Amino acid sequence: MFERIFGFPPSVVASAPGRVNLLGEHTDYNQGYVLPTPLPYQTELEAAPTESLEVYAENFREHKRRALGQPRQGDWLDYIAGCIWVLHQHGYRVPGLRAYVRSQVPMGGGLSSSAALEVATLRALRALYQLPLDDQTIARLAQEAEVAYVGVRCGIMDQMASSLGRLGYALFLDTQSLESRLVPLPEGYRVVVVDSGVPRRLAESGYNTRRSECEAACALLGVPSLRALSPADAPRIEALPEPLNRRARHVLRENQRVLEGVEALEAGQVARFGQLMVASHRSLRDDYQVSTPELDQLVEAELRHGAVGARLTGAGFGGATVALVPEGAFQRFKEGVLQDYPQARFL
Repeated sequence: MFERIFGFPPSVVASAPGRVNLLGEHTDYNQGYVLPTPLPYQTELEAAPTESLEVYAENFREHKRRALGQPRQGDWLDYIAGCIWVLHQHGYRVPGLRAYVRSQVPMGGGLSSSAALEVATLRALRALYQLPLDDQTIARLAQEAEVAYVGVRCGIMDQMASSLGRLGYALFLDTQSLESRLVPLPEGYRVVVVDSGVPRRLAESGYNTRRSECEAACALLGVPSLRALSPADAPRIEALPEPLNRRARHVLRENQRVLEGVEALEAGQVARFGQLMVASHRSLRDDYQVSTPELDQLVEAELRHGAVGARLTGAGFGGATVALVPEGAFQRFKEGVLQDYPQARFL
């Protein structure tokens, strides 16, 4: 397709997957623990070197050009321009990029389409210009591009999962130290992602507000991040004003759920892991207040029809859910969920 648009073949092809988060929501920008897994859906770039920025996006059927060094424009090209911008900030010589982009990762569903695009872009630039970037560095640069150029104050989980994740495994990540390890997912179970049909856009949602609330809670508690809290701090958390007490309580308990979830997976305790997923959703609904009636309805339908665990995934305010379902029960599960929630879209 690149050759059809630009008239000559691409120099490199690079790709990166979307991700779904099993446990650890809204903990990454609080330097906490997360447990995502990559999805078998890729964003792919066919690319060639140039001295400007020119990209055709198959999903949008748009051909855009932009001079390097321009500020963000509020469109999808910002994510690619931001990757070049961040490389320039770190002293890497990148003259430009000509690319054809196609993506299987649903946009606006909480499955990290932006991180997949950023990581794929940086992988293409690494190959085009022989940049000395390892996979962790690519994740860090991708996050910096989204925060500093695009203007979404995201944590690093999405980019790390896209860059370091492996199909069939959860990535247990300490977002403070960036230490990580792969944890096998249980055999005989399927990770099912279901789009609620309610779109969301991070930059226009309450995501940045939640992050600011966490920072305000840290200031009142006198800690550098909510990661520094322990169960012994529960009385201090409860004494915070609304809604800061709810936000800090969620982060404290969600970090603990990730640690317990890793132990459960490694011990083969699938039912316990499912219980932790449900507890996470309820905390996101009640304490972090990022769920929606549609997401709540969808999660309840999934649990009613055989999921051992289910929860919203991503930032919330719409988007998708993730459920853990016995492989042999999947068809019955799918039919039951669709009966209760007809607008569900299974990925």
